[in-house]
Amino acid sequence: MSLLSKLKEVGICLRAGKVTLPYPFQPDTPPERFRGKPIFDADKCIGCAGCANNCPAREILVFDPCQEVRTIKYLGRRCTFCGRCAEVCPEKAITMSRDFELATARIADLGQELRLFMGTCQRCGRCYPEPGYLEQLKLKGYRVDDLEKEQWVYSSKSFIEGQSAAGDIEIELE
Repeated sequence: MSLLSKLKEVGICLRAGKVTLPYPFQPDTPPERFRGKPIFDADKCIGCAGCANNCPAREILVFDPCQEVRTIKYLGRRCTFCGRCAEVCPEKAITMSRDFELATARIADLGQELRLFMGTCQRCGRCYPEPGYLEQLKLKGYRVDDLEKEQWVYSSKSFIEGQSAAGDIEIELE
C-alpha cells in the first residue's frame, strides 16, 4: 500500500460530501408505519391476555390476584417492537407509538401496568368485559374491598334469591 493510494482514497471520500444526518441537533420524524413503544389503553382492554400469549420476547405478564381482578404488566426491557401484541388484540387496545428515544436511567420507566376488573360467569368461570357504570350500580353480592390500598374489589357479584350464600348461617326467628 502506497501513500499515493491512500491519498486517492482521501480524495474520493472528500468529494462524496456529507452523507450522515444531523440527528441529535435536528430530530427526524420516523416514517408513517414506524413501530415504536406499544401503548396500552385500559378503557378498551378486556383482559384476554392474547398479547401476553403471543409476545415473542415474553415482556407482557399477566397476574390474577383473584377471579375478578387481572393485572397486565408490560416490562419493556427486551421488547423488539415487533407489533405482534397489537396485531392479536381483538379490541385494538394496543397501538404502536412512534416513540423511539427511550433512553432512561430507570428501567421501570419503560413499563406500563393495567389493573382490570374482570366480570366472570359464576357457572363456568369465563371472563367477559367489564359492565358499564350503570350496570355496576346494580351489582349485588358481598364486597371485600382492599382498605389498605383503597381499592374497590368484588369478591362475588351473584346470589340466588331465597338461597343463602356460602358461609351464611341460618337463623330461626321465634
